[in-house]
Amino acid sequence: MLKEDPMRCQIRVLVLLLLLFPFTLVAQFRKYSNEFLNIGAGARGLAMGSAQVASVGDGTAGYWNPAALVQVREQPQLSLMHAEYFAGIGKYDYGNLAIPLKDGKRTIGISVLRFAVDDIPNTVFLVEPDGTINFDNITTFSSADYAFLFSYAQTLKMKNPDKKLNLGFNAKVIHRKAGDFATAWGFGFDAGIQYINKRLQIGIVARDVTTTFNAWSYSINDKMREVFYVTQNEIPVKSTELTAPKLIGGASYNFKLGKSVNLLAEANLDFTFDGRRNTVISSSAVSIDPKIGLEASLKDIFYVRAGINNFQKALKDEDSTYTQKVWIYQPAIGAGFRIQNVMIDYAFTNLANQSNPLYTHVFSLKLDLVKKKKKK
Repeated sequence: MLKEDPMRCQIRVLVLLLLLFPFTLVAQFRKYSNEFLNIGAGARGLAMGSAQVASVGDGTAGYWNPAALVQVREQPQLSLMHAEYFAGIGKYDYGNLAIPLKDGKRTIGISVLRFAVDDIPNTVFLVEPDGTINFDNITTFSSADYAFLFSYAQTLKMKNPDKKLNLGFNAKVIHRKAGDFATAWGFGFDAGIQYINKRLQIGIVARDVTTTFNAWSYSINDKMREVFYVTQNEIPVKSTELTAPKLIGGASYNFKLGKSVNLLAEANLDFTFDGRRNTVISSSAVSIDPKIGLEASLKDIFYVRAGINNFQKALKDEDSTYTQKVWIYQPAIGAGFRIQNVMIDYAFTNLANQSNPLYTHVFSLKLDLVKKKKKK
């Protein structure tokens, strides 16, 4: 009886874990948390409707699919992004540093994400004990969410040189803070696979594979507790928020339209297991949300992108009976250009949907850190 290659056994076990973890945990955890981690990373990915798990191959892979981070193999790469939401009220920043190891088969990376809203009015003490309103008692505070992703990726040896199989993992540390009275720490893991066969690429990612949790603690003084009690508001106590696992699968294909023109098309499917959602396919066991992205490139210098995601059913605006429903979606477009080792990307995306648009501009920068040659 022939023995099976140990590497193939490891791959099968990892694939099985990616597919089974969500089903084993759905019965126990149904809470939502860390929604800021679903925004995205990099203007390229946002312009393509967040369809990225298969085709991503730069530093932003630390967010989209950690397995693809191994494609950064020649020199370190720095990625930065800034976006402002809700007319500048919310600010979102992303940074990544990817460092290939000497063997060229492994890459490590660290990503930092921050979403913050500043100058939030604190009206707890707006009303004095005698019932009068004192606007001088209004103070402001900031709410900020941070995530630190530590990534590791490696490529496996394949018999066919045209085929590649990459594996990757993320360890996540999350810190959330609301003023001086609420803080949370959280931890979680992601795992991903990327398969490359010439122009075809396939990616699978299991996010929050072991269930990500946030442990909240509160610092409420006696004066604030008294206000909560008088106004019949619940006094917060220590609590834990749980993020259920999510499975994302996708495939991309690069169509050669000539010597210098390429057209990349990618489709992703997001599988969630925390109850029925307003998605294209929705059930109590699983909900499926599709994402579609396109990228046309000219000589790998200039890029034009478009994408659609977040399909939902909503009531028709002109319907006075409130019974007719239509499909709405979230569109995005963008562009990018490369100058030697510098890549600049732009995305114009709608954060809401086509019936209630909320557009924002996103800019990102990617820099290949070319090592200086030593002088003889």
